[in-house]
Amino acid sequence: MSIPAVFDYHPAKTVDEALALLQQYGDEAKVLAGGHSLIPAMKLRLSQPEHLIDISKIQELAYIREENDVIAIGALTTYTQVEYSDLLRRVFPLMPECASHIADQQVRNRGTIGGSIAHADPSADMPGVILALKAELVIQGPNGKRTVSADEFILGTFETVLEPNELLVELRFPKPAAKTGSAYTKLSNRASHYAIAGCAAVLSLDSDNTCSAASVVVTGAAMQTARASATESALVGKQLTSETIAEAASHAAEGLELVGDIHGSPEYRRQMVSVMTRRAIEQALERA
Repeated sequence: MSIPAVFDYHPAKTVDEALALLQQYGDEAKVLAGGHSLIPAMKLRLSQPEHLIDISKIQELAYIREENDVIAIGALTTYTQVEYSDLLRRVFPLMPECASHIADQQVRNRGTIGGSIAHADPSADMPGVILALKAELVIQGPNGKRTVSADEFILGTFETVLEPNELLVELRFPKPAAKTGSAYTKLSNRASHYAIAGCAAVLSLDSDNTCSAASVVVTGAAMQTARASATESALVGKQLTSETIAEAASHAAEGLELVGDIHGSPEYRRQMVSVMTRRAIEQALERA
């Protein structure tokens, strides 16, 4: 059995306490939320932090609440809480739908939405949904809070705008316009349930059923979760027929640095991105 390198363990009960520990230990520390990515990496000694700051017991960061025209979700809200939230099912059904696709029940019981976003695994499900819903992310550090868009937050594979002394504390979602539909589809790895290729799509329609807004994001197939800009442009202002959707979906992988591994070549992923994107758009259109 793999054993992590020696580290000091620091449980934090409040955000301020966690931030003080991050300020004290800086690059020598890692933050533990659900732990499904960090702990395996530590056991394989791919990550060897000298200090482990456990934030999983910070109750003030676990909530889903409505604030005027925004839904606010605490960073330590679990996938299970997202999956079974009546509020999210009513306002943002894409999020419970996505959560139900994540791994198995044990993982969903412990894994957190903020932990997934902060880890920025390109094969993870939730980062794509956050981008598709155009969330704003609230980051807290020693100098207070700052807010960045989901598109600004992820910089690359396992790379975000978070500084070593900062925490992601909240995600904020503007309520959708009328006649908005959404869907998440993916071709998953049978063992890990990670996406080999996936798509999150959010569509808004005008009164004449013309597409007035489209947000389409690809997961799993590229070096980072990425917006399918060419597909979005091909949808907006159009009547969404099967031909229009198929044509738009064919451009979903444009500009993406596709990956190749034992689960699929870049060429295979390109084709699967198109298929998953078409399915997501069709389902979103049916729900608008």
